[in-house]
Amino acid sequence: MKKDNPHILIVDDDNRIRELIKQYLKDKDFITSTAQDAESAKKLIEQFKFDLIILDVMMPGQDGFELTKEIKKKLSIPIILLTAKGEVENRIQGLELGADDYLGKPFDPKELLLRIKNIISKNKKININEIKKVGKAKVDLAKMTIELNNKIFKLNTSEKKVLIEMLSNPGKSFSRDQIGKISNISQERSIDVMITRLRQKIELNPKNPKYLQTIRGEGYVLWIE
Repeated sequence: MKKDNPHILIVDDDNRIRELIKQYLKDKDFITSTAQDAESAKKLIEQFKFDLIILDVMMPGQDGFELTKEIKKKLSIPIILLTAKGEVENRIQGLELGADDYLGKPFDPKELLLRIKNIISKNKKININEIKKVGKAKVDLAKMTIELNNKIFKLNTSEKKVLIEMLSNPGKSFSRDQIGKISNISQERSIDVMITRLRQKIELNPKNPKYLQTIRGEGYVLWIE
């Protein structure tokens, strides 16, 4: 196994699930570490650099939602939440706290693997630790903020995902369907609202956008000077 293989932290109080994921990922050439609770996970995060965290929501003590919020305040490590709770509101709560993806239990290990590879490949497309400029706006993907006219705007997870794709592909048109898949937002109206919010954070004149534009019949495109 190579040193540069992705290092995954698996956090779950269920020993059976923890070991199942660990063995499956090791067989796929991932480096793995495991923790049974939030406190153990935080100690490992201080010691090692992880490429992604698989985190169970329902754990004794500090749960997965609380730990996600704490991690994302300090670090930009991608997080996939696992939970038996499949309700829409729980999924939305996790994504709003900064989780990058959400998988309900029981799950197919192959689907988990695909989601891991997808997130890691997206993060490699663009150095999220570099501050990107879109006109006068300074986009800090690591801190999930945009600075414009001395004001700091927070990005949610869906907005960050869309910006990663658009900044990686300036000038490329993205349809609503594509943006929906990237952001995990299914309703067209919600996608339009998200784009409007992004314009308010990026554009000096959001009503007459210069950088995040609508292409009639195609979708949305981000231009970078």
